[in-house]
This record gives sequence, structure tokens and C-alpha cells, in this order.
Amino acid sequence: MSRTPTYKGGIKAVLDQYEARRAPLPGDGGLPAADVDLAALAASPVADPAQGPFAPPFANNLQRKIFQLREELQGQSELTVLHGLTISHLRKRACPDQAPRLFQRMWAEQGDHLLGQLDARWLVSAVTTFGDHGATPVQRSTGLALTALFGMMKLYESERLYSGKPPDKPFPVTDRIKAKLPLQMDSYALVGGGLDVNLIARLWQEAEGDAVIRPLAHHLLDLLIHDPAGVFRRLAVMAARKERRNRQAAPRNNDAPVPARPRKTAKTLRWGLVSTVKAPLPQIARFAAHHIDMGAHALHLYLDAPDADAAAFLGRHPRIHVTQCDAAYWQASGRDRMAQHQLRQAFNATRSLRDSAEALDWLGHIDHDEFLVTNRPLSEILANVPPDRAIARIPPAEALARENGPPRHFKLTHKQAGIKKSLLQEIYPTFGLHLFGGFLSHTGGKIFARPGIPDTRLGIHTLKYKGEDATNRIKPDGIYLAHFHAPDWAHFRSHLDFRREKGSYRANDARPEMGQGELLSYLQAQEGEAGLRAFFDEICADTPELRDRLSRHGMLLAHAFDFDGSVRRVFGTLP
Repeated sequence: MSRTPTYKGGIKAVLDQYEARRAPLPGDGGLPAADVDLAALAASPVADPAQGPFAPPFANNLQRKIFQLREELQGQSELTVLHGLTISHLRKRACPDQAPRLFQRMWAEQGDHLLGQLDARWLVSAVTTFGDHGATPVQRSTGLALTALFGMMKLYESERLYSGKPPDKPFPVTDRIKAKLPLQMDSYALVGGGLDVNLIARLWQEAEGDAVIRPLAHHLLDLLIHDPAGVFRRLAVMAARKERRNRQAAPRNNDAPVPARPRKTAKTLRWGLVSTVKAPLPQIARFAAHHIDMGAHALHLYLDAPDADAAAFLGRHPRIHVTQCDAAYWQASGRDRMAQHQLRQAFNATRSLRDSAEALDWLGHIDHDEFLVTNRPLSEILANVPPDRAIARIPPAEALARENGPPRHFKLTHKQAGIKKSLLQEIYPTFGLHLFGGFLSHTGGKIFARPGIPDTRLGIHTLKYKGEDATNRIKPDGIYLAHFHAPDWAHFRSHLDFRREKGSYRANDARPEMGQGELLSYLQAQEGEAGLRAFFDEICADTPELRDRLSRHGMLLAHAFDFDGSVRRVFGTLP
């Protein structure tokens, strides 16, 4: 079988290229005698080379090299310049006789100083030099092994930059393809694999056999295992995610114990909502009015951006309980204000869940751009939930965008409609298969939870019992969560950057699709605003063509909201 070499000319061409870079530096090399006073050099800082005898013009490559070293290491010690120049000589086919001795002396006598002065790039150069010029077998074996390790890291980390992911972002564990590695090697076992540990531990132990190279090798390996952006950290994160997915996939009962209570009827059942909001008063008012109109017995509104006027206006209604999340609130809670808004939402929701144990039978946790839609009174739906269920899940319906009023049509996911995922391409021809269910926003929906269950916390999409998702849940018929995620183009465009960085478009390891953030970033980079608009028009816009395709597959929901009427009935006139 014929073989095509990666490098034209095969190994001979590789060796020729390697040797071409090893021509000795000209002149006497610029190195001092082997017995030079290293301590004096370590105590002397490098001055600006442009202001002394090292300034250009250069007579040869050696003078240019010395100037470049001094320019790079300005402010460090003169010993670091000698160290760099010595390494430059030792990488060539021939070098001054004193170069190997100088290199050994610097690390034997001034190793701590060099570790404190040199950056990781220079330290890698130093350990590579030990591989070629080590004075002991341990120095040479450790140096060569670390040279191979760091050289391969540089190659694959450089290639990875073309993946579109920065070095600190692991790949999704769902994207693995089944294929043999080069040379028919088996792939690394993400969970339970020991290759990474074996590499690091063996190199660490190998270096322990030599007092000169040990501090340098151990320092580099310590930097490696603490670096947040290397393959070892990425693999550790991926392994943890894989283990978590395996645990979640395994059948496990974690039913939250619902306290025994008299069964409620549609007339006696009491339900409420909690929401952490950051929006202008008119938006909050229509959210509140819509749900008061539906029969909510209590709305717990946490103003993430404190607003005294909004709080006073909303708080006039007896069923609305407003909390201003100002500095005093967080101080009284005993917690610092969390940086992530998702954590603040979950904290506030859990507080309301615990405070509602006596007042409510069910508490829902939704956002201010989400509106419950039912085909009969919500109290009737919740009253029919079996008494042993702790969670009632509400599936989402994502709004189709209109430019002249609130949305009237909403799309469902393929799973809700009971159709194959492949049919999404008929509905969204260009982008459908890149998005789960054709949705831009969450597809898990939100929940109602029963208050009064010990050891529970109310999250964004679920109820936690003893730290894990509660399993005794049900999805009642006749209720949807109308999500005004991108109600018009201006809203979509103005929220795009935040959602990519901190919100719902962040990379989601649980999904094999490209992901909203990655897809939109790619479109913006390749096609600019036109690419984003084409995406929006296909996925989000309320057009007759999209409505027809959704309707034919049982994925269209229609509902006309009367926000103005609800606000007038509940609040009268807004200020």
C-alpha cells in the first residue's frame, strides 16, 4: 500500500530542516568564562539596551540576539540574559566550550533565583536544554520527556484555537465521535482514565532523582496542573460533567415527601408565583396583572434593581408582595449579593417557597417575560395533580416575533408535538437542526412546587430535594408557559451580547447541537448583521409561512393577550 508522508521528502526533509536551524552563532559567542561570578550577575538588573553599547546597528546575528534578549528581559537580572544566551548557544550544532558548564552552574547555584525571575516560556526552554545537555541520566531523561510533553501541548493547543473555543472552554461531552486515534491507539477514557495522572506522576518521580533539575521540573509540573486553560484541566472538567451526566441518566428515586394535607378543590386551592424582576414598571405591571387576572392568590416580586416608586405602586395591591433587593436586603439575608442573576433568582424563589408553606398550596417560579396560558382555570388544573406529586411542570411555548404589538402565536418543540427531530428541517430549513426543538430559549419549561416540604430548594427549572432534583413530578395537560423571549427584532438584538456571555445562550454541555451562542457568533463573524437577521427571520419571525409549517406539524399555539385590559382591571391607570 502506498503511503504519502506528511512532510514532502519524508524523514530526510525533516532532518534537513531541523539541522538548518542549528547553525552556530557567529564570533566568540559573547559568553563569560565558566567561573564567572553568578551571584553578582543575579544582583545586577538589566538596563535599557537602546541606551548603551548593545544598541543597533548590529554587526552580526549574535549582537542582534543579545540586544533582543536584553530588550525582552529589561528590569530582570543580568543572570537571566546570560541564561538566555547560553540556551541559544546550546541549541546549535556547536557552541563555546564553557556553555554547558555555565548552564549547569546557573541551575545548581542560582536555581531559586531563575525560578523567581523567568516566565514559564523560558522555564520550558531551560528544561528542554537539560534534555540535550544534562549532566546526569536523570537530567537528560526528565528534560527529554518534558520537551516532548510541552512540544506536543503547543502543537495541539495551537490547532485547537481553530475550533472556535478558547483554551479554558472544554468541549461538550456529548460531541464525541467514535473513531480510532492515530497509530490505532484507543481513545482516553474520560471517566476512569489514568493516562494524565500516569504522565504527571511519572515525570514528577523521575525528576526527584536529581537535585539540580528537580526544582525546575516540579515547578513546571505544578504550573501545569494549576493552569485553568490546559488540556489537563479541560479533561478534568469534562470527566466531572460526564460523571454527573451518568448519575443523572441512571434511574434513581428522589421523591420529595409531600406532607399529608386535606385534598383541595378548584375553589379552595391557592396558588401563587415568585419572580425576580429587572424591568420597567409597565412590563412588571402587565406580568402581575395577567396573573392576578388568572386567579393568583399571591405574587412575590423581588426587584433586582431597586425602585421605590415601582415598589410603592405595585405594593398597593393586596395580593402583590414586593421586596427591594437592595444592600439592606442582602445584608439582612446574611449573604453577599451573588454575581450571577440565576443564583439570585433561585435564592429569592427558595425564600418565598419556605415563607409560603401555610399560605399557598402551589408556588410557581417564572420570569417577568413568561405568561401562563391555560385552557381552563389554573386552580382546577393544579387541584387534579395527584397528592404525592411535588412538582407540576409547565412546558414552554416560545413567542413568534411581531413588530406591531405583543406576540399572538407561539411555537412548541418537536417533543411536545410528538414528531421526529428530523422534521425540524422542514420547519426551519437552514437553522432548525442547530437548535434544540427549534427554540432559542429554554425547552425545559418552569415549574410549580408544593411549599412546606423539608430540605427543598426552588431552582430555575426544578425543585431540589436534599440537593438533587426531585423525581415525583407530573406535566399536567392544558397549561403552557408563553415565553416572550424575542418578541421583536430590537429586543433580540439588544439582548444578544448579554445572553451569549451570561444568559441562556451560553454553551450548554447537555446538548449536542452547536448551541445558540456559538451559532450566532459564527453568523455574525461570517455575515454580520445580515446573517443575524436571516437567522431571526427564519427562527423567530411571525410569518404566515412559518405559522403554516408549525400548524401542519401540531407545533403552533395561538393566544391573544389583553395586557391593557388586565392592567386597567388590576391597577387602574399606570403612573
